[in-house]
Amino acid sequence: LQFFQTIHDTPRANARLDAIISSLLREAVASHDQSDIITEKREPIMAEVEKEARKKVEGFGIKIVDVRIKRTDFPREIAESIYARMRAERQRISKRYRSEGAENQLKIKAITDKESAIIIAEAKRQSELIRGQGDAGAIKIYADALKRDPEFYSFLKSLQIYRDSLQDGTKIVLSTDSSLFQYLESPK
Repeated sequence: LQFFQTIHDTPRANARLDAIISSLLREAVASHDQSDIITEKREPIMAEVEKEARKKVEGFGIKIVDVRIKRTDFPREIAESIYARMRAERQRISKRYRSEGAENQLKIKAITDKESAIIIAEAKRQSELIRGQGDAGAIKIYADALKRDPEFYSFLKSLQIYRDSLQDGTKIVLSTDSSLFQYLESPK
């Protein structure tokens, strides 16, 4: 009854509803980012438009059940501007993700480089320790040999010196006074 008293017929009701809802939708579109309107953030915006539309049609005897945007049509230059802003926003987000990824990569690389340096330093320390122990053992063996037979130790040392200083095929001339010649002439 209220519907017929205030609006009179369905075509007028449709025209009034179109005007009210279109106005509310234009306000919503103007006050929000375009990407919000076409993404999952659309639901709360539509709920607010529906709430406001219900208030405006209370006195008409009309009950609004739902308000939805089925399609967004913008003038070409506005649509291009919207798409350009959306692309810029996506590029900004993408750039931020790449920047965060690069930062994380540097952190991970720094950690692995540090751990690698620690492992290598520990390995070098252990190898030097083992080498030192080996050298100490060799020195002890040489010292023991020197104590037992100093002449044999001298002979062995001479051979090592000749071996290290002479290459294959090298000819040498020895004096009869040479210690090596003495060992070759009358071995003990």
